[in-house]
Amino acid sequence: MSFSSNRGEWETTMADALFTADFKATPYWWDAAPRLALPETPIPARADAVVVGSGQVGLSAALTLARAGREVVVLEAEEAGHGASTRNAGYVGRSLWSKFAALEAELGATEAKALCNEAVATHHYVVNLIEEEQIACHLTLCGRFIAAETPGQYAMLERELALMTKHGVEFDGEMVPAAEQHREIGSDYYCGGMVLRGTGALHPGLFHQGLLERVLSAGATVIDRTPVLGIERQRDAGFSVTTPRGGIAVGDVIVATNGYTGRPTPWIARRMIPVPAYMIATEPLGAEMMKRLLPSGRTLIDSKVNIFWARPSPDGERLLFGCRTGMREDDLKRKARQMHGDMLKVFPQLAGTRLSHCWTGNMGFTFDKLPHSGVHEGVHYATGLCGVGIPMGTYLGHKTALRVLGSRDAATAFEGRPFPTRPFYTGKPWFLPLMIAWLNLRDRLAR
Repeated sequence: MSFSSNRGEWETTMADALFTADFKATPYWWDAAPRLALPETPIPARADAVVVGSGQVGLSAALTLARAGREVVVLEAEEAGHGASTRNAGYVGRSLWSKFAALEAELGATEAKALCNEAVATHHYVVNLIEEEQIACHLTLCGRFIAAETPGQYAMLERELALMTKHGVEFDGEMVPAAEQHREIGSDYYCGGMVLRGTGALHPGLFHQGLLERVLSAGATVIDRTPVLGIERQRDAGFSVTTPRGGIAVGDVIVATNGYTGRPTPWIARRMIPVPAYMIATEPLGAEMMKRLLPSGRTLIDSKVNIFWARPSPDGERLLFGCRTGMREDDLKRKARQMHGDMLKVFPQLAGTRLSHCWTGNMGFTFDKLPHSGVHEGVHYATGLCGVGIPMGTYLGHKTALRVLGSRDAATAFEGRPFPTRPFYTGKPWFLPLMIAWLNLRDRLAR
């Protein structure tokens, strides 16, 4: 055997040593909440409402409609909850992706305050829902540490906190200087940051499973492995929704596909940017090591443009770490190796730690970085969650259902806003690699 062959085998062996024997290229969340193929159900000829997509947006809408007495059918192209609803980090935030300063500069202080305060309302809604429905999903209101990678970013966070306090946004934050950051994170990678109290974390797989169980108990029909091929408005009233297994005559349609929006709804697809996000899970580290990494037990995000994020697993034994958003990679072991290197930048004490999981899912971004809810040619939609999916998606699904029901409580600051697209864009983000390369360059230059 040649030296080059020996070297190749050695490199492969060393690379494989990074992974546990039971490594999985599927979400860590699916271990406790595996995706279930529902019993095959005939396509009904008629329904009051069809919800396209079985993530938390769709299930939340279906739950509200079904409990109001509507005959609801949820259609899902894959298994129920196949998409980002069971792949995300499980953060239960109370803010938007966009900073208040940027929103104020573009929209004015009054509108920026309304949007930010309603983002807080989304948090309250999902927390109350979990408590009222008694969904066992490891919800904890642990707070969040927003870490500043540079002194300039620390100053930006400080200005943001002062601005929101000035304008009366419900935002309970506290700055943590670099000299004190070890009470929040066992790392010298950052330059201090901001603690945001009141935010939380949960197990997204179990949360989705709990929503699904309650939707089914409310009498809604959930049909998986049945993609929607088309939605056509009828001359008299309502719509015809076509699938490979037949069509449904329906009064109302709600599209709840977010980062998985496709050809059946081209108007929405032209306004959605599917962005792949990635996460890894370490092997069990033990409670003592986790206490050294994240002493306060809070979730973590940082202030880069293309952020790092981390959190303890619900059992407190593993670190769940995310990064390299938007950089598509089909080989998840190769992606995991790259992410392991990024994790060591923040937590060098984890050198030698093996990975048990690496997975990916699509976030749904919009060109204005805001969530959107509304009606286009009679079709209702709630989409563009922009990285704040659990509270925002659950809330907007409920609000969209209320709009279908004609309720006075349906109003939301995210409804009916101008929903921008770009010329010649059809829903396939050919520009994403260039954009991510530029954002990563900005992050490198900032350091």
